Amino acid sequence: MKIKRVVCAKGRTGFYFDDQAAIKRGAKSDGNVYIGEPLTPGFSAIRQAGESISVMLMLENGEIAWGDCAAVQYSGAGGRDPLFLADDFIPVIEEIVVPALLEQDVSDFLSLAGAIENLRDKQGRRLHTAIRYGISQALLDAAAKAKRTFMCDVLAGAFGQNVSETRIPLFAQSGDRRHENADRMIIKEVEVLPHGLINQMESKLGLEGEILLEYIVWLKERIGTHKPNPSYLPVMHIDVYGTIGQLFGVANYEGMADYLKTLAEAAAPHRLCIEGPMDAGSKDGQIKALAALRAEIDRRGIPVELVADEWCNTLEDVKAFADAKAGHMIQIKTPDLGGIQNSAEAVLYCRDHGIGAYLGGTCNETDRSAQVCVHVALATGADQMLCKPGMGVDEGFMIVNNEMERVLALRAALKE
Repeated sequence: MKIKRVVCAKGRTGFYFDDQAAIKRGAKSDGNVYIGEPLTPGFSAIRQAGESISVMLMLENGEIAWGDCAAVQYSGAGGRDPLFLADDFIPVIEEIVVPALLEQDVSDFLSLAGAIENLRDKQGRRLHTAIRYGISQALLDAAAKAKRTFMCDVLAGAFGQNVSETRIPLFAQSGDRRHENADRMIIKEVEVLPHGLINQMESKLGLEGEILLEYIVWLKERIGTHKPNPSYLPVMHIDVYGTIGQLFGVANYEGMADYLKTLAEAAAPHRLCIEGPMDAGSKDGQIKALAALRAEIDRRGIPVELVADEWCNTLEDVKAFADAKAGHMIQIKTPDLGGIQNSAEAVLYCRDHGIGAYLGGTCNETDRSAQVCVHVALATGADQMLCKPGMGVDEGFMIVNNEMERVLALRAALKE
């Protein structure tokens, strides 16, 4: 099955591009906007509309396979590729990618996706991660259409895996509406919650860490009061964006561990995961700090799991963090890894090395990229998957949950 034509369409994502550097410097919000001048190159405002590019492959049998190029909310931060604007990158796709796709046979997904992964722009640089991400989605869809099967089966077959026959736990994110949106998650019995968006020390963590502690206490009580059934015991997973290290000191492992012990005691009996406890300012520094904090936590038997995020962007980064045991779980931030085959390999590498694999991504993706990621999670047996896009809970949960349930039901029916 060959590709006969490639069509691009400019689109919107489920959230925004945010200048993380400006927000960390204390930019104040006014409604849904931030006040002040952006600090990260490429940004025209601290918050601006997210953009995507749909790439549609017209196949020789008349079918259309497609994927969405999208980049993370905090583009340009933590070593990531720069801001992804459709008008800047559609010409790159048309000039460099399209000639490499036309007349190609889509049946061998890994081979064709790997070829796209190795393309270079006119300056000799690898293509933006968002481009590789979206093109690989379209190629996986095309391979599935050519073989008349599911995308998860194509991917599982490529890596010698068996597709999961049960749900992958889903993780919803609250945005700044961390109280109201937690209720939405509880009502729908989301397995992992609430993310929390603790991205400022003074206003969200507290100058003594007291605001986050109070929130965890509130969340546990809220779950206990409003859970739909007695057996519902979700994981508490909170992203603190390095603010704990900002408060106690990046290398103050004993101080951070003491605080994390307090949080874990407050969360019990819920399992507690803390994402991004510190930001050491570099990949090597982050690996060293996370590995040391994990060692301190493990030595003291503190029931909290550290999740790596910042500075862990590429497949190579994931492997380096896993090898160093820098955290108990790694967020595989799908748009940052480029082609989705890299996300699949990252999940499997983590599993093989005894590290939790969280197939994440960003609120700034699209419905299409979220649906395709469901197939990655099912094909690789990820420990949990992010509900995306957006920060409204209901929409992202619906998109990811329903795609997963459809695939599980159809595959089960076909086995009868």
